[in-house]
Amino acid sequence: MNNGVRQESSVLLDLASHVNRFAFDHFRTDTAVQSSFLRFNGGAGAKRGVSLRVGAAGVRVRNILSEFNRAVRFHCEKIPIGFASLRVAEGDGGGGGGCDGDGDGSGVRVDECGGVENEGLRGNGVEGLRPKKVLILMSDTGGGHRASAEAIKAAFYEEFGDDYQVFVTDLWADHTPWPFNQLPRSYSFLVKHGPLWKMTYYGTAPRVVHQSNFAATGTFIARFHKLVTRCYCPTTDVAQRALKAGLQQSQIKIFGLPVRPSFVKPVRPKDELRRDLGMDEDLPAVLLMGGGEGMGPIEATARALGDSLYDENIGAPVGQILVICGRNKKLLNKLTSINWKVPVQVKGFVTKMEECMGACDCIITKAGPGTIAEAQIRGLPIILNDYIAGQEAGNVPYVVENGCGKFSKSPKQIAKIVADWFGPKAYELEQMSQNALRLARPDAVFKIVHDLHELVRQRSYLPEYSCTA
Repeated sequence: MNNGVRQESSVLLDLASHVNRFAFDHFRTDTAVQSSFLRFNGGAGAKRGVSLRVGAAGVRVRNILSEFNRAVRFHCEKIPIGFASLRVAEGDGGGGGGCDGDGDGSGVRVDECGGVENEGLRGNGVEGLRPKKVLILMSDTGGGHRASAEAIKAAFYEEFGDDYQVFVTDLWADHTPWPFNQLPRSYSFLVKHGPLWKMTYYGTAPRVVHQSNFAATGTFIARFHKLVTRCYCPTTDVAQRALKAGLQQSQIKIFGLPVRPSFVKPVRPKDELRRDLGMDEDLPAVLLMGGGEGMGPIEATARALGDSLYDENIGAPVGQILVICGRNKKLLNKLTSINWKVPVQVKGFVTKMEECMGACDCIITKAGPGTIAEAQIRGLPIILNDYIAGQEAGNVPYVVENGCGKFSKSPKQIAKIVADWFGPKAYELEQMSQNALRLARPDAVFKIVHDLHELVRQRSYLPEYSCTA
């Protein structure tokens, strides 16, 4: 690397460097490595692309690197003048972080939670003729990332109509060459094999090491990008981590996690929702789900609930179950074929989750941040039965310590908790429901889009925070 060349931290650029080094080590004979620099923003700086010339034995590697270099050029053409980061997990986890993107030097740029150019709008205090464009970069790994992206898109439309055009893009699947565009497909396999995912997550996670007397005394995962104009945090704990990672207080907003605007609207009566879902209108109901991938011990938990919610003394059920299987079609078919002793409704991937939650009295789920936030808005006590190592680990103490739920991996223990809530410990169910409502932030998505709109309305360039390699 040439000294004095300004570089911006980027996953693509770091990966290009690793691939370059790998190719150089494995094709030293008849191999010439040449660095190429991409100029942007009027020559204000440069980024490194990678090109490789090899002999016949290295043609395949050369072609792969050529495609990768094209992707780097496409995504890293200009430095964003300003952009925002959305933390999508509570507690310890989450993706979040900066990204590179195109900008014409005339406005505001936003990364994972959306971006706008400062061209001007008609109405809403911003002048101009053309609608503003918002780009939301995400990856279809599970259901939470797309759910948050679609929530922001829907909120922009509800609040500002056609003044904004919002585009949701799967960056990995749509704009990276093979093999990188296959990464989202591997997610489902990885999360279903916990040790493999744990090794992948912690093995690649960037860390900030605090040193004292040259000895590492503590580490924490740092996935915050210092170049962001805004970093939207769901909780004060996440905001504290952002400060430790080097962000300034002015960059951080604590609005909560963005969930679908439909969760803000008044919920229909519970008996009406149950009737529409084919449920019993009078029996208390538990919602059992495992996220977009339908992971976790759902079948075993459903069977245990079927036993615990049936009173042998009176020969009748004391509760009912609504099961959401997500994309797990095998699980859906298996649960549908069971002859249950209590009323059970089994659904696949649902889009109107607010109605499912509104029809139930408590929820059993893995520790996905989006599901937790939605359950709190509906005032549902939460039983966490699993979590994805790494990004969801911190969500468990968040729920338990705030008194809005419990954690257990034992299907029988979970079933006993629900049976107690529907019987002798109904008071505990009510208390946890109140605690959940206290933590809820139903207007988070609207605060986010209004804050972004205000940045545009100010009609001024945002301060550029620089990172030097």
